[in-house]
Amino acid sequence: MATAPSHRNALFDDPNAPAIAVAHRTHRPTASCADAPATHVHAALAYYTDGAATLDQRGLWRIEPGDVMLVPAGEPHRVRAVTAPAYWGVAFCAPCVAAEGGASMLDPFDRVRAGASPIVRIAEGRRAFVETLLRELEDLTRADRTVDPMVPRSVLTVLLHEVSRAAPPVGAEAVGEGGVVAESLRYIERNCLRPLTLREVARAVHRSPAYVTTALTRATGRSAVAWIVEGRMAEARRRLAQSDEHIDVIAERVGYADATHFIRMFRRMHGATPAAWRASKSVRG
Repeated sequence: MATAPSHRNALFDDPNAPAIAVAHRTHRPTASCADAPATHVHAALAYYTDGAATLDQRGLWRIEPGDVMLVPAGEPHRVRAVTAPAYWGVAFCAPCVAAEGGASMLDPFDRVRAGASPIVRIAEGRRAFVETLLRELEDLTRADRTVDPMVPRSVLTVLLHEVSRAAPPVGAEAVGEGGVVAESLRYIERNCLRPLTLREVARAVHRSPAYVTTALTRATGRSAVAWIVEGRMAEARRRLAQSDEHIDVIAERVGYADATHFIRMFRRMHGATPAAWRASKSVRG
């Protein structure tokens, strides 16, 4: 039986991770990376500006300057080798994007889940603009800055649009149906912020609940219910940090009819109640 991939990522899977996280990495030494495949709960991309890397994600892919590496949430992957790379990494909460009318921006990630190449090459004439967007996004998401949350969301939308326009058109490369895991994750990302059950997910992908949750656990290290909770908690953190909405309202907006149940689930994952977590984030340097 295949071993489920490791599912923690130090940068993007902290239980307190923001809805959008940006990292800039420059010129790590040449190395081989033999760790087991990993998955993470955020959708992620890496834009390479220098060096090279070999990605193991449903096959081996070489990444060079100008390439964007796409990693959908739950997708097992690992970097096999790197040669003095410089790159920008962005991770974001896919359900949060989908909740505000941005579901179409997730299309490049859905194509990867369905079998398309995870590497998108940015045209040379657009690379400076893409890097400008990444620098702006990094600045807007700094922990010591207070900005209207719609501003970084807008920059992310433009960035994802650039990736989407650079991706091959539908039909230009062979893309499969993706299977139960891909279909289930796609459905969860777009529906987890309303009352959603495992049974409904299973019905949407035409499988039994036991089949769906077993397939997800084997492929990603998380069950279907865990994926639903992850999406809800990410959106809850976003609302707690970026709004003054009452806890009861946030609970309803992320799919919980019972605010007490929401508080219990939040405390189990974060070690603090939603109110205490919000208070801890209100203090800025």
